[in-house]
Amino acid sequence: MIRAVDVEKRYGRRRALRPVSFGLVAGGFLVVTGPNGSGKTTLLRLLSGLAAPTRGSLRVDAERARLGYLGHESLLYRELTALENLDLFGRLYRVPERRERIGMLLERLGLWEVRGERVASYSRGMRQRLALCRALLHDTDLLVLDEPFTAPDDAGAALLDGEPTRLAGVRTVVLATHDPGRLANVASERLELVAA
Repeated sequence: MIRAVDVEKRYGRRRALRPVSFGLVAGGFLVVTGPNGSGKTTLLRLLSGLAAPTRGSLRVDAERARLGYLGHESLLYRELTALENLDLFGRLYRVPERRERIGMLLERLGLWEVRGERVASYSRGMRQRLALCRALLHDTDLLVLDEPFTAPDDAGAALLDGEPTRLAGVRTVVLATHDPGRLANVASERLELVAA
């Protein structure tokens, strides 16, 4: 699914990612770790097609429409409700039976009861869970998650902990985290980055 050979990213003279090489088969679960400034977010942006490598070779065998991405920004519309946000993204991705899928995801991630409230009223943790719903909505081949466990609320922490187990072996997943121990039982591969 993914093949990276000496992939590097620079912005002018500033290095954002040291050369890195790895491969990940379809259905694999890659956990990316490293200190702040090591290029975890940069690597995930490269894998998602949001940036291009400065050097090296990167092949990702997934159409953009079949890729789910959760970055530091939720990409949600704060003035819309959870239902309105997911319905909009479901229509954009032409999700079959989107209303059923939206309901299932909102229920699974503990947001069903607040589905009609504007996202602006949500806590940071609730927005994080809704953003994960958005990334999962279109039944992706490749799921790229950047620190999905950041700032969970009490209700969300337990719900988020179950998602990696649910996804392992079903989807190809690349997940950046500062807490790799949390994923030790599901990761098929691990990549440790060093400060750029």
